[in-house]
Parts: sequence; C-alpha cells; structure tokens
Amino acid sequence: MPKITYYAMVDDLSSQKEPATVLRRVEDAEGENDEVFTRGLTWERSSSLYSAERGNLDNKFYEVTEEEAARIVARIRASVTGED
Repeated sequence: MPKITYYAMVDDLSSQKEPATVLRRVEDAEGENDEVFTRGLTWERSSSLYSAERGNLDNKFYEVTEEEAARIVARIRASVTGED
C-alpha cells in the first residue's frame, strides 16, 4: 500500500491559514510521485516540492493531515465552482 503525505503550498499570494493549494507525495515500490491539486479540479504531476527540497524557495510547504488536505481541496473546488 502506498504512503501518501500531504502538504499545504503557500506562495506570495496566500497564507498558511489559507494556502494556495495542496500537494500530495505518493511513495510506493516504484518511487515517489508528487501531484498538486489544480484550479482545473484535477491532480496533476508537479515538481514544486522537489524543487523546494533542492533550494527553490518560491513556495513554502507545510505537512498537513489528510483531513486538512481534503478541506483545502473543498475550498478550492468551492471557489472554482461557486458552490459551498
């Protein structure tokens, strides 16, 4: 079973209280795969966390629980669709 770790992503236009988006790192027998939740309401591959780990400090990442990640996804979904 893969290990999934979630991260809130904060950029210059967001805050830790209201992050820009959420990223998940999936680790399995084949390695690591990072995906970010997009405003297109899909999970897409991302190199953002990998870049941050190597010194690119454009975004900050904070580990969050699966429940917090789900709240961030729900907030983004509501802001895109206009639904609560």
